[in-house]
Amino acid sequence: MHPEMKMVKCSIMRGGTSKGIFIMKNDLPKDAEERDKVILSVYGSPDLRQIDGLGGADVLTSKLAIIAPPTREDADVDYTFAQVSFAEAFVDYGGNCGNISSAVGPFAINAGLVEAKEPITTVRIHLTNSNNILVAEVPVKDGKAAVEGDFRIDGVPGTGAKITLDWSDTQGAFTGKLLPTGNVKDIISVDGKDYPVSIVDAGNPLVFIKAEDIGIDGTETPQQIESNKALMDLIEQIRGRAAERINMVESWELAATKTPYVPFFAIVSASKDYTTFDGKEIKAKDIDIVSRLLFMLRMHKTYPGTGTVCTGAAARIPGSVVWEVLKEEAKSRVSINIGHPAGIIPVESEAEVKDGKVILKKAAMYRTARTIMDGYVYVRKSVYNK
Repeated sequence: MHPEMKMVKCSIMRGGTSKGIFIMKNDLPKDAEERDKVILSVYGSPDLRQIDGLGGADVLTSKLAIIAPPTREDADVDYTFAQVSFAEAFVDYGGNCGNISSAVGPFAINAGLVEAKEPITTVRIHLTNSNNILVAEVPVKDGKAAVEGDFRIDGVPGTGAKITLDWSDTQGAFTGKLLPTGNVKDIISVDGKDYPVSIVDAGNPLVFIKAEDIGIDGTETPQQIESNKALMDLIEQIRGRAAERINMVESWELAATKTPYVPFFAIVSASKDYTTFDGKEIKAKDIDIVSRLLFMLRMHKTYPGTGTVCTGAAARIPGSVVWEVLKEEAKSRVSINIGHPAGIIPVESEAEVKDGKVILKKAAMYRTARTIMDGYVYVRKSVYNK
């Protein structure tokens, strides 16, 4: 043990198209301020390269899962998600992460928190950020979460064991309603121009807008969108005003600093041929909708799990922005394929209208996950409160 540093037990895991650090709750300080200081140190934040920590200098690799025994009788494990900023000294607990969620079941099984049952172990995960239950079906082999399999997801090399995630309990996760404003569509005005959006809350709250309404084709790469400063400023104004409308911030100008993670912002358009940023050809016949999504003020290089769930939910709401651009035959199909910057992601969703309200009946997605490293990260003792 180094006299000037503490050792914190952790695992690095890939969940879907993201990578995160998993730490047991008891291995972090109880005091919230001290806990966040330790987390920032673990990641090497704030620093755009995160050179002095485990963070990967990318929003998809600066994620944290805090794991604990269940605090709900209907759960097997507690999971708290945090997005760790590398631009600011800020740890954001304001949302869920579907990709990292896919690694929670395997982590819990491998750590002995949940009994391993072959061939499939069902893990009921308490999403503490939103107080919902996520049901994961995890393939198991020889008492551990299976790694090998033939399921492929775009954005991750190779194949893996297929993990099924049922998000149907997350309708209205953060606002209490699938449609937080009560409207299928809302109008957000910026500099005298009106922008029709749909604000939907399933897994995480999302703001959906048509690509044509902000002057783009919808098949642009993340880099092309991010390099357009005027467009990024417009996106944040619309996102911030939507956040204000659903009472996530008092004033839209605060959204960038107070709630940069959610609401997500999705730019949707009708299915069409395009080339991914890494050179794959995507055909319109293979997808039902095209989407580009922003979170943490950056464009997602693939597509987030909760964004997938919410897009699937929005696709079942007649008259929504997503419904309007969705391929016609997909409106009556359980499964839809979303074309994202790195490929295609499927989602299964079903809804029914009851007493004039849309009720989400199914919201399922599929991921792979694996442990990359188990060990200890060193944190300076000076980071801790004296």
